[in-house]
Amino acid sequence: VMVWLRRTTHYLFIVVVAVNSTLLTINAGDYIFYTDWAWTSFVVFSISQSTMLAVGAVYYMLFTGVPGTATYYATIMTIYTWVAKGAWFALGYPYDFIVVPVWIPSAMLLDLTYWATRRNKHAVMIIGGTLVGLSMPLFNMMNLLLVRDPLEVAFKYPRPTLPAYMTPIEPQVGKFYNSPVALGSGAGAVLTVPMAALGAKLNTWTYRWMAA
Repeated sequence: VMVWLRRTTHYLFIVVVAVNSTLLTINAGDYIFYTDWAWTSFVVFSISQSTMLAVGAVYYMLFTGVPGTATYYATIMTIYTWVAKGAWFALGYPYDFIVVPVWIPSAMLLDLTYWATRRNKHAVMIIGGTLVGLSMPLFNMMNLLLVRDPLEVAFKYPRPTLPAYMTPIEPQVGKFYNSPVALGSGAGAVLTVPMAALGAKLNTWTYRWMAA
């Protein structure tokens, strides 16, 4: 009974952690509203999204041992974000007020790596983690191309909770870098690998907890 209870609880954790991961990255659509710092925010949010996806998806995929778990995890995050998007829309904000991050394609690459390497967890950490970090900024930028005139929306509907000290003083475009996708992918590819390794380590700890 205890083994069944722990396994059932753990599968419920997949939903719980995916929801909390979404809450931590829910501002991912906000970078188009920090108009003067849009690309800087895009890079920061791209890294946070890719690392958050990797640690959770690898954790649960290695626990279940089933390729496809990562996509399931990303799907929960996506659905939850669409619910939040709908909530803002219900409050009178435009449809494009929150841009839902594109987690699913990157999670599919993670699943594909796990399947193609015959469930090799080290390949998942290194190859899969790199693919997630590289691909997320690309998919997110492709998604942004479909957003209706983000600057116009940003000036018309500014975030009501943006504190005064966060208001940009002057535009910073071009002073640090010129390609947010390249910078986000490069940094993401490096940082997502250790986060994927952390997900694998958390999996080891979970097995010890279940055996206790």
